Amino acid sequence: MGFPVGYAEVFFPNPFLHTLALLGLLRNLVFFLFHFLGLSDFLESEVAWPEPAAGTRTADAARTPSVSAVLIRELLPVAKFSDLDSRKNRENSCAVCLFEFSEEEEIRCMRNCKHIFHRSCVDRWIDHDQKTCPLCRTPFVPDDMVDDYNQRLWAASGVTEFYADYTSSF
Repeated sequence: MGFPVGYAEVFFPNPFLHTLALLGLLRNLVFFLFHFLGLSDFLESEVAWPEPAAGTRTADAARTPSVSAVLIRELLPVAKFSDLDSRKNRENSCAVCLFEFSEEEEIRCMRNCKHIFHRSCVDRWIDHDQKTCPLCRTPFVPDDMVDDYNQRLWAASGVTEFYADYTSSF
């Protein structure tokens, strides 16, 4: 099965496809010549993207971890790989980057599922607002700590007064 060999020819005739290829070649040649002559500043090769709308994450906002990410990092302990107990049953490599652990590397041990990862690998995962283990999808926050985590998250949001007014109306 699959597409026929000449499937593109059904929608676009061959002369049209060849013309597009020739135009692309000419464009690349002009760019090369301008770059070779030192005139590449006159070409606008960068695409002018519109500014992101209000409320969307920008590159700067993506670099700073969210409040939930900071709270999850506080819940997950950091240790040296050499300090782990039960040396015979532990994992030998990080499931995120697939590199083996060295004795002096900092790792994070998940509280619920006991998987271990390089600190930097799982921190990047957490910074993308992931709240589950990258390997088994078990939640980072243990069941007995969910209420405390939610209260700290709510307090960090800065809208505690609104919550107090909302609950007092019942």
